[in-house]
Amino acid sequence: MNRTFITLSLLGLAIASGCSSTRYGDPKDPELINVNWGATDLQMTTGKMVKSLLEAPQLAYMSDPNKGQDQRIRLYMGGVKNATSEHIDTTAITDLIKTDLFSSGKFRFVGGEHAQQEVSDQVKFQTEAGKVDPAQVKQFGKQVGAEVVIYGSLRSIEKTAGRGIETGGVKTENTYYLLILDCVNVETNEIIWTDKQEISKTQRTGLFGGG
Repeated sequence: MNRTFITLSLLGLAIASGCSSTRYGDPKDPELINVNWGATDLQMTTGKMVKSLLEAPQLAYMSDPNKGQDQRIRLYMGGVKNATSEHIDTTAITDLIKTDLFSSGKFRFVGGEHAQQEVSDQVKFQTEAGKVDPAQVKQFGKQVGAEVVIYGSLRSIEKTAGRGIETGGVKTENTYYLLILDCVNVETNEIIWTDKQEISKTQRTGLFGGG
């Protein structure tokens, strides 16, 4: 093999390794880049939680003749505590659950802290700026109260087996995730629904990065 051919081959490899490629993918496609929390974990756990809550017979006890024809449950979406070692934006969990529950037509949602601040700013604008027709100015005191609150926690357990002769030089990493949600009756402080979703992910890495 001559020197020119070797040089051209190495140059080609260098160019290829320096190229980058970007493309759109289907958000529903499984992503298995590593054992860290990812989009597939988010979609899978929230989807199962929503299905479990919608099918829960305990929600039937929230029916109230005083509510009239609109028997939707007034729900406040609380937070999910991140008890893992990763930096995970758990608001994505609550946001996905909220949008899916709202689409079901069985729930009405009470705004959280962000909504309260935005509403407060708007009421202040209407009452102080003098730019809004007095007949249309909105006042505090008519907000609805939540009947139930949903909150929970996300935990993880990580284990690693290092490379060794007995493993053939393969490093193994495993992460177990546990998402638990509770739905509590605001009036009685009774947990009327609770469920868990578990995920276990394993990654094996060879000496040269291969699985």
